[in-house]
Amino acid sequence: MPAERSLRSVAEVTVKNKGREPIDSLHLNMGGGGIEQDATIPGAELELNDERVNYRIYKLAKPLMPGEELHFTVTSTHEEKGFENNVSAMQLNHNGTFFNNMDVLPMIGYTANGELQDKNDRKDHDLPPKERMPRLTSDSLTRMQQYLMPNSDWVNVRTVISTTPDQIAIAPGSLKREWTENGKRYFEYVVDHPSMNFYSFMSAKYEVHREKWNDVEVEVYYHPTHATNVPRMANSIRKSLAYYSANFGPYRHKQARIIEFPRYQSFAQAFPGTMPYSEGIGFIADLSDTADIDMVFYVVAHEMGHQWWAHQVMGADMQGSTLLSETMSQYSALMVMEEEYGRDQMRKFLKLESDRYQRSRGSEDLKEVPLLEVENQGYIHYNKGSVVLYCLRDFVGEDSLNTAFRNLVDTFAYAEPPYPTALDMYRELEQVVPDSLEYLLIDGFKKITLYNNRVDKASARLLPDSTYEVTLELFGEKNYADSLGRETPASMNDWMDVSILRYPKLGRKADKSLNEVPLIQQRLRLRSGVNKLTFSVPEKPMQAVIDRDNLFFDRVMQDNVKKVDVE
Repeated sequence: MPAERSLRSVAEVTVKNKGREPIDSLHLNMGGGGIEQDATIPGAELELNDERVNYRIYKLAKPLMPGEELHFTVTSTHEEKGFENNVSAMQLNHNGTFFNNMDVLPMIGYTANGELQDKNDRKDHDLPPKERMPRLTSDSLTRMQQYLMPNSDWVNVRTVISTTPDQIAIAPGSLKREWTENGKRYFEYVVDHPSMNFYSFMSAKYEVHREKWNDVEVEVYYHPTHATNVPRMANSIRKSLAYYSANFGPYRHKQARIIEFPRYQSFAQAFPGTMPYSEGIGFIADLSDTADIDMVFYVVAHEMGHQWWAHQVMGADMQGSTLLSETMSQYSALMVMEEEYGRDQMRKFLKLESDRYQRSRGSEDLKEVPLLEVENQGYIHYNKGSVVLYCLRDFVGEDSLNTAFRNLVDTFAYAEPPYPTALDMYRELEQVVPDSLEYLLIDGFKKITLYNNRVDKASARLLPDSTYEVTLELFGEKNYADSLGRETPASMNDWMDVSILRYPKLGRKADKSLNEVPLIQQRLRLRSGVNKLTFSVPEKPMQAVIDRDNLFFDRVMQDNVKKVDVE
């Protein structure tokens, strides 16, 4: 109960031997986080109980044969007793409880994530260095587990959850019934489609914003005094549903929910049809400056993207898996943002992503890898991935790129293992990227590519017809970096946008949009070394810019722009 910060859950679990060999024991990672878990397995004997790491091994009464099912019960409890030195279960709150299935259900099977990760700790125990993720491969035998919840595929979930009468409790799926009994408020939910074994439970004194998009219930659950950004969130849900359904395939749930939780944590997260969102980064965010990037709209669009990328197409447990989830959700959100706010906001966002990627490279613990082999590194799958896919969209076209992504969904949505890999995505992209642009795939996905372009000279002279002749001297340089950051020069003959910007028009607000339109912008081949170009423009030019839209990673972006000297 919220008032006592107490919890008790009983889960009826069904597991199935989907392999080819008998299983004689069940390994359970019993979790932690202050909520105690216990399992009752009929006829099984507790063979190992290592409380240091919350790991148990149960010897089954008889081996579980291929195709057979095993039913057992898990009970989870937490009771607050007295005053703790540290809060043992931050998930449970008087008003704003938020926990997920890993808090109340053990993870089944051995997981390498529980092994020592730090290289110094491993050295102290005479262990070899540990790879972050298994190597990327197309071998089907290594693709039988997905990266988020190993030893689990798509599951059905039915939940009966109770709370105090003045709160709303939320679980995955559609609400089937609600009732009050013994001073408690009860809710029954059932998932609408077999889903990833990753879902959440929440309870608080919520106000609810409700509307519909086609047959989908759009809902935002929020603290009554935090209503300011709620319409913005609902708008992002609607726009995301419209774009993603049209381009990637059907939405598989009957509701799309954003649910506020207290700012003890600062993140948003996607579960099937349900997206918890911290008050600190969304509901109380100050968006009064309309020139800033609308991060609330963006985060909702990103989490909605996960309803396709992770909750329909889930990558195998190996390198590149988060390319299929996080990078794809980034791309999806950028497309929705561009439709809502235009190219200028995207230019700002890509500059931010590029800066974050290049700053984070220097703090890499082990090694930087290409995007295709990303090992759950946020600066690669979020920041770098945003720029690479947006750039590819700009060169090959949105319809072409979305055709490749729709094919991924059509092939792998809710598919049984073997799970897809980054190689499957790359093959789909190869089908839509022309040979002349293949270098974009190689540089973006298989290499660590950095440019060092600059505008060395920019001058202009007034012609008799009142136009201006602009002469530029540009320097082109491309390098490939290895995993330790060492760079090797690469031959450059790459398409780059070169822009001549006008002086801003003053006075009328209507001129702002005109200010964003360059006098000229052309996509030209830049080669290694010096490039001399001449343009004719109708007005007095102000600046010359290489890659104005921030489609590529340049080591020193400040020298990509130069004031034009007018004679």
